[in-house]
Amino acid sequence: RKNEPFRDYWALPGGFVDENEDLEIAAKRELREETSIDLNQLTQIKAYGKPFRDPRSHMVTVAFWAEVGEGVIGEAADDAKELKWFNIDDLPQLAFDHLDIITDAVDIYIKK
Repeated sequence: RKNEPFRDYWALPGGFVDENEDLEIAAKRELREETSIDLNQLTQIKAYGKPFRDPRSHMVTVAFWAEVGEGVIGEAADDAKELKWFNIDDLPQLAFDHLDIITDAVDIYIKK
């Protein structure tokens, strides 16, 4: 992350939904803005709303799952400091509750 909170931590791409914006469209837009990756197909994982998960205020995150091909190369943009792919078995320390989101996604989509 380029900015606080959790500056210099790794985090999943994300951001805020604009007024009158559909959740999936917002997720695609945020992914594109922060990684330069365009995707057509996203699947909603679940919502995360535990109090204090974000030190700025009470935030609710709706997380999405997507798959990209091996040759996809993104580029950090907007408030992303850097972009990097990690092996699920060797993740760095993550911002917010993003490890919980990844764990849920792995349980749902990989460990089927």
